[in-house]
This record gives sequence, C-alpha cells and structure tokens, in this order.
Amino acid sequence: MNVHKVIAAVLMTAALAGCAQTEGQQRAGTGALIGGAGGALVGQAIGGNTESTLIGAAGGALLGAVVGSATTPQRRGEQMCRYQDRRGRIYTAPCDDRYYNGDY
Repeated sequence: MNVHKVIAAVLMTAALAGCAQTEGQQRAGTGALIGGAGGALVGQAIGGNTESTLIGAAGGALLGAVVGSATTPQRRGEQMCRYQDRRGRIYTAPCDDRYYNGDY
C-alpha cells in the first residue's frame, strides 16, 4: 500500500513540474524530483523500511526544490521595478538599464 503512495506522490510531482511557467519553477520541480528519488534511495539504504524511505524521499524532495530554486540564474530583464507616471499612478515593468547601471 505504501509503495502505491510513493508512486502517486512521484507522479503528482512530475505532473506539477510540467505545469511550471518560469525557469525557477521548472528548476524547483526538477530538483524536487531528483532530490526525492535520491532521498528515497538513501532512506531505504539507511533504515531498510518503508518509513525511512518515505522520510528520505520527503527530505530529499524539499532539499532538491530549495536548491533548484536557489540556483536559478537571474537574467537581465527579469527584475521588475516600480514606476510612477506623471499622473501619480504606480505600475510595475521590467527594469531599464538605469537600474542595472545604478543611475536610478
């Protein structure tokens, strides 16, 4: 029964990773899949039972998602800045070169 839960969790994570919109979300989903698989293997090797495997998979997925998200490279133009127009309305838009050069 627990094997079915693990398989269902992996399939749900894979489906959610496919729905990601940004590169950071894709990397977090991929990191969660890889980390979960690695954590499950380590948990099984250390504990030798289903509980250890599930704990290892959960910890590995969490760590993999964090690392995948944190290692996403920031590209120029992805930063959003707040601007104010002449009428006082505040809006957000991609930052222009003044932001990157420190001339804002």
